[in-house]
Amino acid sequence: MGKGSGFGKVILFGEHFVVHGVPGIVSAIDATADAEVARAAKGINIKDERKGSKGYAEEKRLQQLESIDRMLKAMGIKPETVAFNIWLGGNLPGFSGLGASAASSVAIARGVAEELEMTLSSEKINEVAYEAEKAYAGNPSGIDNTAATYGGLLWFKKNMTGGANTIERISIRKPVEIIIGSTGKVANTKAMVEGVAERKRKNPQKYDYIFKQAEALAYAGRKALEVYDLKKVGELMNENHRLLQEIEVSSRELDLLVDIAQKQGAFGAKLTGGGGGGCMTALTPTRTLQEKVAAAIERE
Repeated sequence: MGKGSGFGKVILFGEHFVVHGVPGIVSAIDATADAEVARAAKGINIKDERKGSKGYAEEKRLQQLESIDRMLKAMGIKPETVAFNIWLGGNLPGFSGLGASAASSVAIARGVAEELEMTLSSEKINEVAYEAEKAYAGNPSGIDNTAATYGGLLWFKKNMTGGANTIERISIRKPVEIIIGSTGKVANTKAMVEGVAERKRKNPQKYDYIFKQAEALAYAGRKALEVYDLKKVGELMNENHRLLQEIEVSSRELDLLVDIAQKQGAFGAKLTGGGGGGCMTALTPTRTLQEKVAAAIERE
């Protein structure tokens, strides 16, 4: 039996913008998707025991099967020549916005490689997971699978000409407490990505201006993280959420949760991931502030 894991993530700066070559900052969180893979007599049989939003596993089922097909081909395996029983679990919930699909893709790819006694580098696993992510996101940036593969706090910039992406590790003094609030709505990442691309095509002047602001925020956010100015990081996260509202990827529920977090003293709050539902995250240094903001969201 092969086993593998992939990290969940929150994006601090740059979701949607990274798809178009704007740099972003992503952090792995202390939760993983775990997979166990064993050879089977026939087909791809998935037992998904992850906890999460109602309907998440069902909503993503066809995309999940397509992702595994893409994954096997990227590993040089003809899908029709293999059969697997795949179990998915771990403490990363199946919420939209936390990189659950990328984390599961990394976990499954590692499990398949181990079961078939293939030696794959983390770089290759990341490439395989990126191919798998196309089933979920259509035109993924690569930021989710990169965080799922490597963990840590990362600076990411997609190479728009097909070359290697820029991936740099950012060092901070110590881990930071955050909260994640879920709207309970399963989001369609592919539709959200396509929607932004279409609106950008129809209104290039407006979107180019917004994208330039997003790029400036990413650089300012990196600087603030490296000097550990968490107040500044939070302010910039708030501004990033405003830009995401402008490109029409937020929702009433996300805005409500962001507003609650800000009013309870979170340093900053924003949606994370594709938007349209899914999750938001708030910067809440210290366990006391983390618990205060989480309790307020739970009361709602």
